[in-house]
Amino acid sequence: MPENVNITTLASGLRIVTNEMASVETTSAGIWVDAGARFEAPNVGGVSHVLEHMTFKGTKKRTAQSLAEEIENVGGHINAYTSRENTAYYAKTLKEDLGLAIDIVSDLVINATLDNDEFERERGVILQEINQANDTPDDVVFDLFQLAAYPDQPLGRPVLGYFDGISAMERDTMHGYMKDYYRSEAMVLAAAGKLKHDEVVAMAESHFADTPTGKGPNHPPANYKGGELREIRDIEQVHIVLGFEGINYHDDDYYAAGVLSGLFGGGMSSRLFQEVREKRGLVYSVYSFFSPYADSGLFGVYAGTGEKETAELIPVITDELSKLNGPISSDEIIRAKAQIKSSMLMGLESTSSRAEQLARQISVFGRHIPIEEALNKIEAVDEAAIRRVAKRFMASPPTLSAVGPIGKLESFDKIKSRLG
Repeated sequence: MPENVNITTLASGLRIVTNEMASVETTSAGIWVDAGARFEAPNVGGVSHVLEHMTFKGTKKRTAQSLAEEIENVGGHINAYTSRENTAYYAKTLKEDLGLAIDIVSDLVINATLDNDEFERERGVILQEINQANDTPDDVVFDLFQLAAYPDQPLGRPVLGYFDGISAMERDTMHGYMKDYYRSEAMVLAAAGKLKHDEVVAMAESHFADTPTGKGPNHPPANYKGGELREIRDIEQVHIVLGFEGINYHDDDYYAAGVLSGLFGGGMSSRLFQEVREKRGLVYSVYSFFSPYADSGLFGVYAGTGEKETAELIPVITDELSKLNGPISSDEIIRAKAQIKSSMLMGLESTSSRAEQLARQISVFGRHIPIEEALNKIEAVDEAAIRRVAKRFMASPPTLSAVGPIGKLESFDKIKSRLG
C-alpha cells in the first residue's frame, strides 16, 4: 500500500515528515512540540497550556487579529492543543496556501511576543476555561483518576493547571518555559495533502531558521501508584472511572492492548455496552479506554449512572473485568480488529488526521510506521496475547475516581476485593 511518506531532518535537528496525497485539494500542516503537562515543574503547572493560548495573542510579525484574518481570508483554519506529552499548532488550507500555513505556524512557535498586557487579559479566559472544566463532572472524574494514578508528579496533574497557580503565574514563566522547550530537536513539522516534500523542506529551512537548537530537559519518569479520589457533588449522575496501569507506546503488547480495549468496551457490540447498558439498563454511557504514554499508560472503564444504580453497577463492571481471564471468542477478536483497522484506514483519508498521525509516530518512535506494518501487527493479535495483556493490567494496583452523589458507591477495599 503506497503511502508517499518522506522524512527529512535538518541540520538543526528539526524533523520534517510529509505525506503526498494526490487525490485531495487541501493540505494540513503543523508543528508538534515535545512539551506538555508532564514536563512542568510543580510551581508552573499549566504553563504549557497557557503558552499555547498566548502564542495566538501576537507575534513580532502579526497581531492576534491579523493571525486570524490571514488564515481565514483564504478559507483556512488554524488551531492548537496541549496534551500531557505534546503541544501542537496546526492549520488546514487549500493546497495553494500551504506556504501561508507553514509561515503562520512557524511564526507562532518562534516569534510569539508573550506581551504582558495580553497575558493579563488572556489569564481571565484561561481561568474561565478551568472553571468550565471544573463544572463538567465527566471531565473532573478523569482529572481525579489521573491524579490518583500518578500522585505527586507532573503526569498526574491537569493539563489546564490549577486556578491558584494560573492566577499567580508571571509572564517570565512562559518565556523561560518556551526558551527551554521550544527547540528544533523537540519539534516535528508534519504536513499532508497535495504537496511536494522538497517544497515543504525548503519552506521549513526558511521559516524555522531562527529556532533555538537542541532539545529541552527530559520529563521525570512516570511512577504509577494507584489509589482512589472521590468528590461528592449534588448532581443527578454519578461519574466513575475504574482502571489500572496500562503499557507504553513501545511495549510489545501495544497492539494487543488496543484490541483488548476495543472488544471490552469500544463500541455498541462490546462486552461492557451489551452487559451494562443493553441487558441491565444501568447506564447511558460506558466505555473502556487505553491511554499509552512514553513510559507508562492507563487502561480503564468510564461509566455514568444514576445514584440508585451505583450499587449494582460496580459489581457488574468488576465481574466483566474478571471474565477477561476466561475465554475470548474469535468473533469478538475479529470485530475489535476490524474496528481498529477501519478507524486507522479512514484516518488516511483526512489530511489533518494523517499529519497528526505522522507527527506522533516521528515524535514517539522516531520513524514512520507503514500502514501495512501496523495492520499486520493488529492482525497478529490472538486470544493468548489479549489474555496476557489483560492479566498484566489487572496485576497492577487499581485506581478509582468518582464524582457525584456517591453514597451508594462501595468502599475502595471492597472493590479491590472484587477484583481479586
